[in-house]
Amino acid sequence: MHRSSRRRLVAAIALSTVTAVVGTACSSGSGAADTKGAGGGSYTVWDPYPQFDKTSAWAKLLDDCGTKAGVKIKRTAFDTGDLTNKTLLAAQQDNAPDVLIVDNPVVSTLAEAGVLTTTADNKLDTSKVDPNLLAAGQSGGKTYGTPIGANTLALYYNKAVLKGAGVDVAAVKDWTSLTAALERVKSAGKKGITFSAIGTEEGSFQFLPWFWGSGAKLTELDSIQGESALALWTDWVKKGYAPNSVINNTQTTSWQEFASGDYAFAENGTWQLANADKAGFDYGVLPIPASAGGNASAPAGGEFVTLPVQGDSGRYATSQKLVTCLTSTENLNATDTALSYVAPTADVQNKQVAAKPALKPWIDAVRAAKGRTSDDLGTKYPKISEQMWKAVQSALSGTESPKDALAKAQSAVK
Repeated sequence: MHRSSRRRLVAAIALSTVTAVVGTACSSGSGAADTKGAGGGSYTVWDPYPQFDKTSAWAKLLDDCGTKAGVKIKRTAFDTGDLTNKTLLAAQQDNAPDVLIVDNPVVSTLAEAGVLTTTADNKLDTSKVDPNLLAAGQSGGKTYGTPIGANTLALYYNKAVLKGAGVDVAAVKDWTSLTAALERVKSAGKKGITFSAIGTEEGSFQFLPWFWGSGAKLTELDSIQGESALALWTDWVKKGYAPNSVINNTQTTSWQEFASGDYAFAENGTWQLANADKAGFDYGVLPIPASAGGNASAPAGGEFVTLPVQGDSGRYATSQKLVTCLTSTENLNATDTALSYVAPTADVQNKQVAAKPALKPWIDAVRAAKGRTSDDLGTKYPKISEQMWKAVQSALSGTESPKDALAKAQSAVK
């Protein structure tokens, strides 16, 4: 793409509303962009990890990879919600960072704007990455970067609550058996399941395993399968198996409900593992079941490491060395452990399970996960997601039936 044409395209997208599609628990923070150093001795890296300061293992890894590549790293950490707009603005000014680590649903937005180079151009090797995770960074048949790690959703369960209700978790294999377990838990005087159905991307993120688990597609929100998924959630709330609070719950407040010790199940993510260990009760993890059995596809969270377009194409070779270092088997293991992520390659996943067998259900869930922008949805996803969470809110609040809410959502998308 000609540089002036790319500038116009970037400017157009930068001026439009960029929807933040963040499905994970993100720390807040901010950073000011460093000016790219003169010459080839300084390379800029932007990431969404403001929780890691310059003394952290992550910052030290960046510096180490820079040393190995013979350059100095200038790192800036942004809040996830700010990073997309900062990148679009920098690209418009031909001052994009050399290496950009960005939430995976945003990759298609930046790719469409002409901000990112493809792996065919920058020579990144993605051959070992699980295809379902790599798909989140693909658009129009091209791949833009490589995942640094992944997180997803599963069901945490309280072993004592289930035992008290006479529920064998091994028998929970589909929606029917899960609903039966919730009924028994309620009859025993405990609470069933909690999740986040808030009217934001978090709500869509949590609904997607049930939506996909029904066999529905995001291009057909109002299908019979999609309606069955929303009816499942709606019935749970009506029957008291899930609390009315789910309509306002974030993933954090939903977790706090589960941490009270009264709930049998909670839908949440890998990022709650440390909190689960501190909860004070024995817990387990179960992949979210599909309607008819098997594991449902949960949405893949996590970031991609990308190489933005540079005016000086001679910089790509060193940037590629930096990314290759950051995503090497040795470094991925340490980084993904620190981030509570599942690695994107089987080699590192096996190392993670060997070190911590309790990660096995999460690795199974990640292997079944699906990118929100997969199926070549790309930049169409944010609009679809917005209509999805609105439909969920309408149905759970009783404003509309699941069928009518999803029909309205599909009409709005078209």
